[in-house]
Amino acid sequence: MIEIVATGLEATVQDVGRSGWAHLGVPRAGAADLAAYDLANRLVGNPADAAAVEFLLGGLAVRFTEPTSFALTGAPVPVTLDGRGVDMATTTYAATGQKLVTGRAIYGLRTYLGVGGGIDVERVLGSRSSDTLSGLGPPRLTDGDTLPIGRHSGTSGTPTDVVVDTASATDEIEVRFIRGPRADFFSDQARELFEAARWTVSSDINRVGARLEGPRLEYAGDVQLPSEGMLVGSVQVPPSGQPIIFLANHPPSGGYPIIGVVIGADVGKVAQAEPGKTVHFRAVS
Repeated sequence: MIEIVATGLEATVQDVGRSGWAHLGVPRAGAADLAAYDLANRLVGNPADAAAVEFLLGGLAVRFTEPTSFALTGAPVPVTLDGRGVDMATTTYAATGQKLVTGRAIYGLRTYLGVGGGIDVERVLGSRSSDTLSGLGPPRLTDGDTLPIGRHSGTSGTPTDVVVDTASATDEIEVRFIRGPRADFFSDQARELFEAARWTVSSDINRVGARLEGPRLEYAGDVQLPSEGMLVGSVQVPPSGQPIIFLANHPPSGGYPIIGVVIGADVGKVAQAEPGKTVHFRAVS
């Protein structure tokens, strides 16, 4: 087991999410930055769907109650194990009773703690993810919680073929997207502006989505659109004209037009973008 000594701003258990339930109104949930989450599991030799701890802006502290391998990925944070420095994105071994402490994120938003064997909480609809929108799965972690660890049968080691740079120290990120499916609901000027403008990530960013601030995107006319299915990465534009990029805990349906969809490889960049960071979009086919 591991004991949660301090959660920081927010800490949840996450895996790859709940696929196949959107028709019943169940969001996918899962890790907001799948690339960083995947690397954490690979570093400790876990299966690809093993659950990890996702925490926001650092501040997580845990005590290991059994010998455990672990790795931290995603937004870089200062890390110590019983007061000794530990590197990010490396496999480290903790003895029984040792305490892991993380400081504030240097840049980016979300860091992942993967442990050998994975976090072995109960599955709900096939996933161990905490769904902060619908309330499915384990609740948000609180100080004093204990989390069981699964049996570890893998081998740990640093993957040499994976580079994860979703959390960026730069002030601006490029986000690739595919146009549509409702791009024709927008004026020609709005479609051009969406790609030409430099957008700012607002303070309204969470696991549901990231609201951007910038020039107003105008509809081509009166929009009458029934609710339709949403995907991770969908860029929805409400009447305010300010785009919202849906992330892991997005609602399964929505009634505002989607001007484009961020490609899967770049969703993690958005999930790691701090308020104030600049975003520009580049269309890909």
